[in-house]
Amino acid sequence: MKKVLKNVSFVLLLLKMCIVFGQETAIQKRIIIDVGHGGKDSGAIGINGIQEKDVVMDIANLILKLNNDLDRQLDIYLTRYSDTLISLSDRTKLAKALKADLFVSLHCNHSDNPDARGIEVYASRKQRKYSKESVFIGYQIEKTICREIGYESRGVKFANFQVLRETIGHCASVLLELGFLSNKDEVDYISDSINIELIAIAIILSIQN
Repeated sequence: MKKVLKNVSFVLLLLKMCIVFGQETAIQKRIIIDVGHGGKDSGAIGINGIQEKDVVMDIANLILKLNNDLDRQLDIYLTRYSDTLISLSDRTKLAKALKADLFVSLHCNHSDNPDARGIEVYASRKQRKYSKESVFIGYQIEKTICREIGYESRGVKFANFQVLRETIGHCASVLLELGFLSNKDEVDYISDSINIELIAIAIILSIQN
């Protein structure tokens, strides 16, 4: 984790975002940010007590805030806007109803091994119309987050998660595991609001094309 460079990286990421979104682009894609867990489902709990549902909510809210500050905004919707539990089927129904172009599910990881670290990106194991696009976007997100922030990569993988399985026939879809709450370095990093904003900027940069 490039903790020493985080302030410099923050400025550079902001500059990159301004340059990218200041350019002429085609009609922006409609993007669903699926905010994992919520309500009575806390998701993973970090070794410092932080809860996955709160971490991903903070990231999603910052994605919205940063997007709203842009002159040329992305068309972004969240699957939840507060600490409520939304069923997996309702999350995927939203993507279908809004005719989304991209579905990005936000999560954090946890392991019994305290040394486990890094980010994982998942695409659906099912082969459908948007499978290749999903894998491409997955690699794009992984590359951007690892390059700009310094996370270790655990690769782009395939899984049968319901939110991926039920969206892959309708739009590109990926699930992000944004570090391990069971790893001291990573849970300390993601508990810092500045670093949460870095992650949000990196995600916007990687999905804007």
